[in-house]
Amino acid sequence: MKNFEYAAPANVESATALLEKYGDAAKILAGGTDIIVQLREGLRAADVVIDIKNIPEIVDYQYSADVGLQLGAATPCYRIYGDEELAKAYPAVLDSTRIIGGWQIQSRASVGGNLCNASPAADSIPSLIAHQATCHIAGPHGRRSVAAQDFCTGPGRNTLEQGEMLVALTLPPSKPNSGSAYLRFIPRNEMDIAVVGAASWVQLDDSGESIQSGRIALAAVAPVPLYAEEASSWLSGQPATAATFVEAGELAKNIVSPISDMRGTAEYRQHLVGVLVKRTLKIAVERARTNQ
Repeated sequence: MKNFEYAAPANVESATALLEKYGDAAKILAGGTDIIVQLREGLRAADVVIDIKNIPEIVDYQYSADVGLQLGAATPCYRIYGDEELAKAYPAVLDSTRIIGGWQIQSRASVGGNLCNASPAADSIPSLIAHQATCHIAGPHGRRSVAAQDFCTGPGRNTLEQGEMLVALTLPPSKPNSGSAYLRFIPRNEMDIAVVGAASWVQLDDSGESIQSGRIALAAVAPVPLYAEEASSWLSGQPATAATFVEAGELAKNIVSPISDMRGTAEYRQHLVGVLVKRTLKIAVERARTNQ
C-alpha cells in the first residue's frame, strides 16, 4: 500500500475543504470496508485519506414517525437494523443492511458508503430507491440534494463533483398500510455479490386488498441500480394478488440490460428479476397488512 496522509476533520466544512484541495488524490474513509481494500490492492491511490467518523451529523441518525429518517452517511449498518422503529418503518432497508458482508463488516460499513461505492449490485441502493430516499451532498460551494435513483451514474461512479461528499440520506415518513422488502439471489449462502437484487414498496388501501401505489427497484441488471418506473406506476389500483406480482415482475424485465459473467448468464438474470419482484411484492404486502 502506498503511503498517505491521514486527516480526521471535525466538521463537514473542513472535510470538503480537504476534498477540494487534494482533488482526486483525496479519498474518504467512512467505514473503510471498500476503500482500504482498494488502496491495499492498488485499485485506487490516495495522497490523503479523510476519516469522516468524527463528524456527528455523518455518523448518527434521527427518526420520528412524523418527519421520517435522517441517516448520516457513515452510520454503521448494525445500528440501523438494531432499531425496532426503523425495522417497522423501512423494512427493505433493514433487509439490506443485514446482508452487507458479515457481522464484522456491518460494524463498520454504512449505507452511505455502499451508495457512494456505486456498485451495480449494491444491496442497499434498491431499498433506498424503493423508499424514495434523498441524498444530501455538501461541497465547497454549498449543499444540494439528489434523489437516490439518480445518484449512481455508472459502475463505481456517482454524481459527486470535486470537493463534494455525501452527508446524509433522508427517507420520508412511513405511511399507514405500507410495507417493503428486499431480496437478492447469490451463489453462496452469505457474503457474496448479488446475481440480482430487488426491492419493492407498496401502500395498500384501507381494505388491504388493493395497491394504492408501489415502487420497484433492481440491482445487478444494468450499469447502475434501476428504478422500474413502468412496473411501479402499473401497480397503482391493482389487486394485491399473486397474478399482480407476476405481471409486475414481467414489466420490470423491460428495463434491464444484464450481462453474463461467472455468477450467471444475462438470460438467467432476466428470469430472476421476475422471480424476485414477485417475492418482494408478496412480502411487502404481507408487511403492509400488519402496518396500520
